Amino acid sequence: MECLSEQVRAFCLYLETERNVSPHTLAAYRCDLEQLTLFIRRERGEAAAAGDVDHLLLRRYLAQLGKSAKKSSLGRKLAAIRSFYTYLLRRGFVDKNPAELISTPKKEKRLPFHLDIDQTTALMEAPSEEAKHVLRDRAILEMLYSSGLRVSELTGLDREDLDLASGMLRVMGKGGRQRIVPLGSKAILAVEEYLASRGEAADSGPLFLNTRAGRINRRSVARIIDAYVLKIAAFKRISPHTLRHTFATHMLEGGADLRAIQELLGHASLSTTQKYTHVSIDRLMEVYDKAHPKAHTPTSEN
Repeated sequence: MECLSEQVRAFCLYLETERNVSPHTLAAYRCDLEQLTLFIRRERGEAAAAGDVDHLLLRRYLAQLGKSAKKSSLGRKLAAIRSFYTYLLRRGFVDKNPAELISTPKKEKRLPFHLDIDQTTALMEAPSEEAKHVLRDRAILEMLYSSGLRVSELTGLDREDLDLASGMLRVMGKGGRQRIVPLGSKAILAVEEYLASRGEAADSGPLFLNTRAGRINRRSVARIIDAYVLKIAAFKRISPHTLRHTFATHMLEGGADLRAIQELLGHASLSTTQKYTHVSIDRLMEVYDKAHPKAHTPTSEN
């Protein structure tokens, strides 16, 4: 019988090769399960196997984590454990899934932070001519906001994924799901200027390059955004994902259908997209006042 660590490695290989999960998800699941393995060994001994775990032990483990971890983190860790035991159960290594008896902690209801129109405009205009990579940085910012891409999707783009003539972009999302998203006119112009500055090197290969002419990574994109946020000093520090939240919120406030936003964002479930329904009360009241026949206060007659 394989030891617990070997089973965790086999499960992670399965996630990578058969489930085609993102590198970020794979790293999170591996970390969560290695943390669980250490706990099980402390509680059940070094020779403990996956079958030695029951739901009471898992409850004690999660309760211990709950002293410092957020409910969202606990939910992710429990999801990793459930998936791991489902994998073991299907392959006959265990005869039950102890995680199925544990309910997922309710997440704290937290609205995603987004920029308003003025803040977004200021950030888009922040790259100036004195910046060393101004054309690249401007294209990155415009594309993140124009198409609502995940930063991993942006860094994974190749030149062949972009059709500037039609203004469309082919994106490989989570779970290997491919989608086509449009680019706004400002994003198209910014990308065209960036590619023109690269000359023949822009015909193929990675769309966005780092200073060593290799594919840019997520950390570099985060640093680029941090630098321009600091430059304009208009709001608190944000992440590349903030521009994705901003894209979705502005689309919704502009009247876009929720299912259309779901398709553009590449969400597998509409429930994931519904967190963007936090349209401001002022906006809702404005729409109500314009649309409902009984919304207007009657004028008094003299």
